[in-house]
Amino acid sequence: MKYTRFEDLPVWQDAMELTERIFTLTEDRAFAGKGDLRNQLQRAALSICNNIAEGFERGTTQELLTFLYIAKGSAGEVRSMLCLTDRMPGLHDLRSQISDLRGKAESIARQLRAWAEKLQNSDIKGHRYLTQADRDRQVRERETEEFVSELKAIVSRGRETTDTNEPPA
Repeated sequence: MKYTRFEDLPVWQDAMELTERIFTLTEDRAFAGKGDLRNQLQRAALSICNNIAEGFERGTTQELLTFLYIAKGSAGEVRSMLCLTDRMPGLHDLRSQISDLRGKAESIARQLRAWAEKLQNSDIKGHRYLTQADRDRQVRERETEEFVSELKAIVSRGRETTDTNEPPA
């Protein structure tokens, strides 16, 4: 599947969910007096989704790769801080949430690594390098895909109508 908006990327959606959950966690009163840790944890989580978005909006595959690795690094930073919070005596009541968030950050890092590996082994240079002929071909391919999808829907509706019009056996 080709994505045209970073908001549609499953890894960006996961990163946004992680960020929301980190912000919720750090609002807990157990984080009172831990302002630097709280702030850095929030900023690192936010960095994951922001770097995915920024890399996606850049014009080259190399730039995207750079930002994916920065996002992956931020996921590692989040995991590291969550390891620390798990060891802090005042935060023991949050261990289950912390563990879930660490798992989510690990999943995001795996997704980013897999995407980066796929891009590294690709001949795609990025939108900035597309010629007008490439753009025209992409438009034709998209229009063909839409036509085939509409045709399948029409055929499917026709089968449903045929099935409902058959006399009982």
